[in-house]
Amino acid sequence: MLKGKKTSKSELSYDKKTTKSSKSGPKETGNVVTLILYRNQLSGNIPTELGSLSNLEELSLSNNQLSGNIPTELGSLSNLDLLLLSNNQLSGNIPTELGSLSNLEYLYLDDNQLSGNIPTELGSLSNLEHLSLSNNHLSGNIPAELGNLSLMSALFLFNNPQLNDAAIPENLQNLCDVVNVSCEFGEM
Repeated sequence: MLKGKKTSKSELSYDKKTTKSSKSGPKETGNVVTLILYRNQLSGNIPTELGSLSNLEELSLSNNQLSGNIPTELGSLSNLDLLLLSNNQLSGNIPTELGSLSNLEYLYLDDNQLSGNIPTELGSLSNLEHLSLSNNHLSGNIPAELGNLSLMSALFLFNNPQLNDAAIPENLQNLCDVVNVSCEFGEM
């Protein structure tokens, strides 16, 4: 359960015609397309139930105090094109299930406490334009599969001290050499 300050009606809305509620919460997910709850002092874990918002296109929970793992259920949000979870206290591995988000264009997981390897599955996000994983505790090699992301215009991996920057894959380096692609590896 998320806890935080009160949210104004303009920040969180739903279609009253298609969403029925009860004392225990909504029975149907309705047509929620955008859920923007950044800077709301939310704490606790990200609810796994968000994975059932099948029409969701934008999810922003950045700049809160959320903790725990990123729910694997978010990988079922097939319409999602924006996922912003930056500036929280999220921990654990990046779920491989996020590699199923074929419409995803922006993935920001920076400024958390994420650990483990960068999932190779992220290399299948063919629409991805921005990937920010900076300021975490990621380790291992940078997956060569990230070099397949031909639409990538920004890649931020800096300040992951255990990430092996000596092994930047050649195809990723070629992508970073393209004009207008920002690749910041920095002190990994």
